[in-house]
Amino acid sequence: MIEIKDLCYSYPKAENPALLDITTHIERGEFILLAGPSGAGKSTFLRSLNGLVPHYSGGSVKGRVFVDGIDVFDKGPRRLSSVVGFVFQDPEAQNVLDVVEDELAFGLENAAVSSSQMHQRIDEVLNILELTDMRDRQITTLSGGERQRLAIASVLVMKPKVIALDEPTSQLDPQSAADLLRFLVQLNDEWGLTVVMVEHRLERVARYADRILYLENGRLTLDEPMELGLAHLDPEGSPPLVRLSRTFGWDPMPLTTTEGSKQAGLASLTIHTPEDSQETLYPVSGDPLLRTRDLHFSYGNEAVLRGVTLEVRAGEAVALVGKNGSGKSTLLKCLVGLLEPGRGDIWLQGESILGHDVSDICQEVAFLPQNPDDLLFAESVSEELEITLQNHHLNPAQLSRSPAELLERLELSDYAESYPRDLSVGQRQRVALGAVVIPEPRIVLLDEPTRGLDYGAKRRLMDMWDQWRKEGVGFLLVTHDVELVARACDRVLILDQGVIVADGPTAKVLDSSTIFRPQLSRLFPGSGWLTVNDAVDGIGDRLS
Repeated sequence: MIEIKDLCYSYPKAENPALLDITTHIERGEFILLAGPSGAGKSTFLRSLNGLVPHYSGGSVKGRVFVDGIDVFDKGPRRLSSVVGFVFQDPEAQNVLDVVEDELAFGLENAAVSSSQMHQRIDEVLNILELTDMRDRQITTLSGGERQRLAIASVLVMKPKVIALDEPTSQLDPQSAADLLRFLVQLNDEWGLTVVMVEHRLERVARYADRILYLENGRLTLDEPMELGLAHLDPEGSPPLVRLSRTFGWDPMPLTTTEGSKQAGLASLTIHTPEDSQETLYPVSGDPLLRTRDLHFSYGNEAVLRGVTLEVRAGEAVALVGKNGSGKSTLLKCLVGLLEPGRGDIWLQGESILGHDVSDICQEVAFLPQNPDDLLFAESVSEELEITLQNHHLNPAQLSRSPAELLERLELSDYAESYPRDLSVGQRQRVALGAVVIPEPRIVLLDEPTRGLDYGAKRRLMDMWDQWRKEGVGFLLVTHDVELVARACDRVLILDQGVIVADGPTAKVLDSSTIFRPQLSRLFPGSGWLTVNDAVDGIGDRLS
């Protein structure tokens, strides 16, 4: 289905190639996982499959790419659009019309699909992706995860032969992500659909993919069957189950917790139920930095938040999890003053901030939204930080760390003079984070902050958060990345249909949840073990 020969590509004015000497082939009906560090060239690889590279992006290209026998560089996106369905990393960039059903019909109308067949296809994808109740909704009212499902639906409705997906589960809750992946496997089996998927959360996809292609600095460094490829990955870039398997030498390597349970020989283990209490990672003290009471918010007649009460203390990291559309992003926008609650109150360091200007609140509260592009305005990365300081009337000499030091911590020093929107999503995410934390706020609100980040980048980001927590900064983190929550957070809140339904220590809340459980908690239920280190310390050599 796909044949790539000696592919090299460089973006206009780029110093280094984005892709270098790539040769591979993908059989019809294969499910390919495309992995690698942030900025390694994965999105560029996908764009070369439908001709967006180089026909849209420009630049210089060598080598050949054939899809279903079509010369991609010769024919371009117009010819490939009926063969390759493309789901972008940023779903907001893919919407054309205003209403969900109209968005799905747009491509079919342009392809001259009959009315009866059009209705049948639209009903089918709406049902499969659980969008039926949203068919008449304005797209602007959808959550990030709902927009992501819509972007996928608008591609699948065209029934392509190949679907190229750039981090399609990054904004989906664990259940929605699992449903989507099972649906893709079904299409892969029943339609013979060829799937090429970029994904950083390998634990979500490993069980479904036939093969892993791994990119580093634009080069294809790994091209192997899934199990063999995971065994050859750097442990830091592997899912928790794989790291545990390699620690204890399990063979064959398990790709699911069911397989892992058999390898672990759970029947011979004594698992102790954790105590109800759990020490925080860093000491917390004093009154809450941030507190809400009975917070309500509605979009028109639709109630989104229904009596939310929470608090975050200095040095504490609190995770806010919930299914797509449960109100998490809306809550963060209320906390920073972008939305005005209908009822309730919000206190920052003991003072009510309802009705305060957003600019005043943001001197003490940093807010990183789901889409980092919302915060990127400048011509260079370093200028993004300078603009924030100017807006807050701050002199760099007043800060405990200089802008250059912050860029170094964010691994962005080499991109200081780069145009931010030319960077990968993961890099743009870090630029936006730098822009909101440069004033050194007391509270940091993060909405899906690890979107587009590989395992190593996430670990280094957590190391930076840890340092800030030691300095007394409090974090409220909205995420679907339960492995991140397991490693980084003291406490977890679960938001369901606008109501906090769980609030407690991370191990207790995650272990009792059917949806938001990390791999190690599923492997050792009731143990309180959330990470590989927990399991290794708890078991010792009993699994060897």
